[in-house]
This record gives sequence, C-alpha cells and structure tokens, in this order.
Amino acid sequence: MIHFSEYGAMEGWGGFRTLQCYVISSQVLGVVCVVLTGVWMGHYHGGYAWDSSQKQFNVHPLCMVMGLVFLYGDGVLVYRVFRNESKRSVKILHALIHMMALVISIVGLVAVFDVHNKAGFPNMTSLHSWCGMLTFILFLMQWLLGLGFFLFPWASTVLRRWYLPLHVFFGLVLLAMSVGSSLMGISEKAIFSGLPPFAPEEVLANMLGLLLVCFGVLVGYVVTREEFRRPPNPEEEALSIHFSTLSEDSRPSMP
Repeated sequence: MIHFSEYGAMEGWGGFRTLQCYVISSQVLGVVCVVLTGVWMGHYHGGYAWDSSQKQFNVHPLCMVMGLVFLYGDGVLVYRVFRNESKRSVKILHALIHMMALVISIVGLVAVFDVHNKAGFPNMTSLHSWCGMLTFILFLMQWLLGLGFFLFPWASTVLRRWYLPLHVFFGLVLLAMSVGSSLMGISEKAIFSGLPPFAPEEVLANMLGLLLVCFGVLVGYVVTREEFRRPPNPEEEALSIHFSTLSEDSRPSMP
C-alpha cells in the first residue's frame, strides 16, 4: 500500500516500483543516446582516432553526450536511486559520477580544440560552442562549489542552507543546458554534412536529438517529484552538515 509521510515521500512497494520503472527507463534512454552517437560518428564519419583528423573530431560528440548528458544525469539521480544509503555515501557517489562526467567532457573539448587548431579553423564561433562552453564552465563551478559546501565543508551552516536550493536548481538548469547544447551540435553537424532530406544519417541524428530530450525530461521529472525524495532520517538529519538543529517548526530540506 502506498502512503505519504509528513515530508511528502512516497512509501510502500508500489511507490518504489514506480520510481524503479522511471529510473530504469532513464538508463535505457541514456545508453541508447550514447550508442546512437557512437554509431553516428563511427559508421557515417569514419570512426575514432587521436590524430588531429576528422576521426579525432568524432571523439567530441561522443564524449559530450556520454559525460555532460548521460553521466551528469545519473549523478543527479543518485539521491533518488540510493534512498536508504547514508547521505555521506550518496554525496561521495554524486561527486564521483560528476567527476567522471567532468573528465570525459574535458577529453571531448580537448579533441575538438586540437582538431581546429591543427587545421587552422577558428574556435568558439558558433552558438553551439558558446552555449557548450558556458555549460561546461558552470558545471565545473557547480562541482567545485558542491565539494566545498557539502562534501568538504568550510562554509557556515547559514551559507550551506542558503546555497543548497541554488545547487539543486542549477543542477537541473545545467542538465537542460547540456541537452540544449547537444541539440545545437547535432543540428550543426547535420547541416554541415549537406545531407539530403530524410537521409538515413539525418534520421538517426534527429532520433538522437529526440531521445536526448526524453532523457533530460525524465530525469528532471524524477528529481522534482516530491514523493520520490529520500525518506527522512531524523538522526541523520540532526547530524547533517546542512543543518545545525531540528525543531518542530523547521523541517529538513533534502535534495
């Protein structure tokens, strides 16, 4: 039987199964997006290499979809998936997944900048590149601030309480920006390839874009549903680095 606690979390087997279905669906979508990107660059554009050629450029879209979209989205989901683990363990996992996303994204950025520089092409000239770089820089700042405020806290309790909702909000904003930047990159690549209407490559690229949107929407939906939040643990919350005390008039706010 499903019921709701005073904090709004869904309890019971049915609620867990619903969350489980959403999470599994998001993972299937994410993996399909990565695979389609790999097939697109591998089958239609010659594969992958690190030799300053077109094959090295192909590393860029694969890394950005894998890092800034799929792994980033998984990092956002960990607080919903690992509902009964200790909050500190989940924080560490959250930080590690985002670190992996950051490293893979750096590889993708180095790949495209190196190709452009060796070929004499100017960098940062398109809207895609501007939005993509802004997304990456904000993601790096978000990750560093998250480490400083929550995992290795140096800030006061008041500052942590002030920053937590901003951290959660910008986490979802960055996911939307990552998907949006990917869509612009897909369109740019398809246009520059000079594809005829409804060519197989164009259809694949369009399907990839739609699936990226579906992944972002599904992750955002799971994260923002109140009943999917972590169930409250009074003892853990009392020791949380986010809050110094609990009172009858002040409920803990959890990611």
